[in-house]
Amino acid sequence: MNAKGLKISDFVEALNLEVLHKGSDYDSAALTITDVNRPGLQFLNFYDYFDPRRLQVIGKAETMYLTGFTGEQRRKSFDSLFQYNIPALVITRGLDCFPECMESAEAHGRTLLQSQETTVNFSSHAIDFLSRRLAPFTVQHGVLLEIYGEGVMITGESGVGKSEVAMELIMRGHRLVADDAVELRRISDELIGTAPEVIRHYIELRGIGVIDVRQLLGMRAIKMETSLDLVIHFEPWDQTKFYDRLGIETNFTKILDIQVPIMTIPVRPGRNLASIVEVATMNNRHRQFGGNAAEELARRIDSLADGK
Repeated sequence: MNAKGLKISDFVEALNLEVLHKGSDYDSAALTITDVNRPGLQFLNFYDYFDPRRLQVIGKAETMYLTGFTGEQRRKSFDSLFQYNIPALVITRGLDCFPECMESAEAHGRTLLQSQETTVNFSSHAIDFLSRRLAPFTVQHGVLLEIYGEGVMITGESGVGKSEVAMELIMRGHRLVADDAVELRRISDELIGTAPEVIRHYIELRGIGVIDVRQLLGMRAIKMETSLDLVIHFEPWDQTKFYDRLGIETNFTKILDIQVPIMTIPVRPGRNLASIVEVATMNNRHRQFGGNAAEELARRIDSLADGK
């Protein structure tokens, strides 16, 4: 996660907001948490459990309530709110800003913004946008694809054949999300992967060079993002190493504190790695629904042994 948060100016541009008043900290203030607050209780002078880091949003309900106040009462309410170092106050529905609100914002150096959206729609869009921009973030070396609806990241040493296998899978109808650098964000309890914008839709094939997959194969061959459901690690075949031939147990790797299933695939000439990746993906989905072919085979063998 970006420890400095998201600049207010970037938030304003992304959500197409109008700036009614730039606070003294407009160029330095940042949003650091994903939640927003509608300060109805605060206008009743209830500030227990109030988090000033949250974006403050007032809509029609708060406006109608404040309309019943005298000018002096409104000024006192806004003064109480603006004494906290809030990042900004957003007025939705294109509603007019109370004169007392503007005067208090100017006196305390607070930022006032306006949105034409309804309060519910704006709050939903703001939370979704902030959840993505402020999510814990990491970059992994690998290739991310969507295979049979599952997000699969292929990892391994440089030159092991990740991009070549990815290209074969794309030719079979699967979709590329990212090659070489995979950006992963933890949103709720899910990992969402995408590509850095500068290399999005590109894939590098040794001996050929860089390929623009979108231009070459069309939109059906690419996807902007996908959840991460499985990691497949390629490594050169090691004759001295024991490789699991049954796969009874599922191995996991931890990424941003989320456990992701991982399979290690030994690479050597003659192996159809694209087909193996497809089968591994389908088998991982099968296990998510409670199936395990290795355990079923073990039970059958045990049953036959007991019968003897």
